[in-house]
Amino acid sequence: MAAEPRPGAGARALRAARRAALRPPRRILARTTGRSPAPGYVNFGDLRRVAPISRGFGMARGLPVDRYYVEDFLRRHGGSSGYGGGDIQGHVLEVGGDDYARRFGGWTGSPDGDSAITALDVLHADASNPIATIVGDLSTGAGIPEDRFDCVICTQTLHVIYEVEASIATLQRMLKPGGVALVTIPGITQSCRPDRDLWGDYWRFTTLSARRMFESAFAPEGVRVEAYGNVLAASAFLYGLAAEELRQEELAPRDPDYEMLIAVRAQRPGD
Repeated sequence: MAAEPRPGAGARALRAARRAALRPPRRILARTTGRSPAPGYVNFGDLRRVAPISRGFGMARGLPVDRYYVEDFLRRHGGSSGYGGGDIQGHVLEVGGDDYARRFGGWTGSPDGDSAITALDVLHADASNPIATIVGDLSTGAGIPEDRFDCVICTQTLHVIYEVEASIATLQRMLKPGGVALVTIPGITQSCRPDRDLWGDYWRFTTLSARRMFESAFAPEGVRVEAYGNVLAASAFLYGLAAEELRQEELAPRDPDYEMLIAVRAQRPGD
């Protein structure tokens, strides 16, 4: 009996097309199964661009992603129920402004209120800041009192100071015995303007570098270092998107391979 003739190329192509039509695209498979899309199947969408969506860290769109993490760190350490047992209390100094002391320490401008803060100073490098009560240099300690403060809040500052280790030593000397420094520094970030043009922009940090530097000035047992961020949060931040454009469950995961913000709680030993 003669064998049936094999289908021609046209028939085979038609069958292959039908099978392909029944399969979802690879990028849909990746999204629904959690697998990474195959090379060439990544849909970049609005992110296929060589310029960021916003160069201003997302400020024009909402709260910058790094500031979302800064606020989370300070919120956990503020008030009487804070993570550190209410670190933002007593005589507080904030570098650059007083916004965080007001928000997370409850400072109302008067020691007679309900705030745990009894006095507040603002440190600035020169007299151009109208709310500065202390004009001094963190890198040398000039103009800055020692053994004075129960808490120092220093956010997103140390990367613009070349003498960063000397500045950390100054933070330690500013504190009373038992006082706490709450510090945040950048990991993954774009170049910081206008700071780069005004002061300089010298450093990016990791949890390892932050730990070594702070443990050189503070007792190691008094230093706690943590990192915020993941690949999505870091990418959104670099593109200039705001925290409101991500979901909380996208901001919350911490991936140690993508340290976007480093946060340090450093306590000076007590007497």
